[in-house]
Amino acid sequence: MGKFFSRGGAAVLAATGFLLSTPGDVQAQQPMPRWVVGFAQDTLGNDWRRAQTEGLAAAFAHHPEVRFIHTDAGGNTAQQVQDIQSLVSEGVDVLITSPRDAELMAPVIERVRAQGIPVVLLSRRTSSDAHTSFIRADNREIARQAARHLAERLKGQGSILVLQHIPTTSVAMERTEGFFEELKKYPGLSVVAMKRADSLRDKAILAIEEALAEGLRFDAIYAQSDSMASGARAALRRAGIDPGSLPIVGIDYIAEAREAIRKGEQDASFRYPTFAEEGAEITLRILRGEAVPHEVVVDSVKVTRDNVERIAPIF
Repeated sequence: MGKFFSRGGAAVLAATGFLLSTPGDVQAQQPMPRWVVGFAQDTLGNDWRRAQTEGLAAAFAHHPEVRFIHTDAGGNTAQQVQDIQSLVSEGVDVLITSPRDAELMAPVIERVRAQGIPVVLLSRRTSSDAHTSFIRADNREIARQAARHLAERLKGQGSILVLQHIPTTSVAMERTEGFFEELKKYPGLSVVAMKRADSLRDKAILAIEEALAEGLRFDAIYAQSDSMASGARAALRRAGIDPGSLPIVGIDYIAEAREAIRKGEQDASFRYPTFAEEGAEITLRILRGEAVPHEVVVDSVKVTRDNVERIAPIF
């Protein structure tokens, strides 16, 4: 089972129904949490997902009526399934998750819902429609815009290397499908290779080094996350190639991407929030018995040197 983390840690006084904290000699009483919310996270090894988890914890910290716990599956689908089962056994009132595998985890979510437990999905969905609420950005449209941006920068001619996110996720599927759909409009453009890097810097470095060792020639890089774009820049520098010599497009718009855009070492990024704030809000509404939308689409914006100073990174 993935490791559990909980916020708080004060002793429980079952007889009084209060949490007791003792800063110095002063006792302060707070109401015992009324609800338990569990978040089955895919991995904390990715900075975007770590920020997502921390964002949820921070949001629920303002609500003493909620006890928030989360797990870390370490990037393993089977472990994430086990973590969900463990959270259900713990008696969570709402389950939040971001499924690593859209197909394999569909029946898992369906079973949770069949038990009457609401499920909030953040950024990734399953192939089922069993969730209570799904909060996302339009990944397919982001990918289309990325393709159009590179088509403009390359003047419709050239080859593109794609650094792919985890291919079993709905996010990677949409960021790939949307890109190829748009690319069909530009017969002079082609994808020379797709290298899986799972939105991890070290894997992106290895993917670029592998591409260079294979003698692949590419005129641009489409990285399906800014972590991979960062790894790509590092690998190019190691090989003596200026990252600013070819357009690189990423997604997320983290602080590293902002600095790279400022320096001319990354062409563009697309702001992709962690959905922690929206996820906490939807969850609280569910706990209060309010109706919530089955799907929430959060706006994204393309960031280039033209607007980089006006838009703050997500973290």
